[in-house]
Amino acid sequence: MQTKELLENTVKILDNKKAEDIKALEITDLSSVADYFVIVSGTSSTHIRALAEELEEKLTSLGKEPNHVEGRSTGWILLDYGTVIVHIFTPADRENFNLEKLWQDAKEVDVSKWIIE
Repeated sequence: MQTKELLENTVKILDNKKAEDIKALEITDLSSVADYFVIVSGTSSTHIRALAEELEEKLTSLGKEPNHVEGRSTGWILLDYGTVIVHIFTPADRENFNLEKLWQDAKEVDVSKWIIE
């Protein structure tokens, strides 16, 4: 699966599971860690776990396994898919860590075309 397809599938899967405030940041020129960060919020710790499980299950069925998963029992779950790193937060932890501000020089990707209204 190519990076853009992975990014699109990630956004669609998370949106279908009711992730909130979905943002994708292109970090290609800023870091060698990945090409994109996807940052979303869940409504509770239960919801963020459900988002992470759904994403992992659906992407695995499409042939893409995560390289690493961290934080399953915290308010911030990270799924590393190599070129795309997904950050799933509770609202409080998202505000606390504020990755959008930390990576403010990143280009925000328009994900609206992948989100069901």
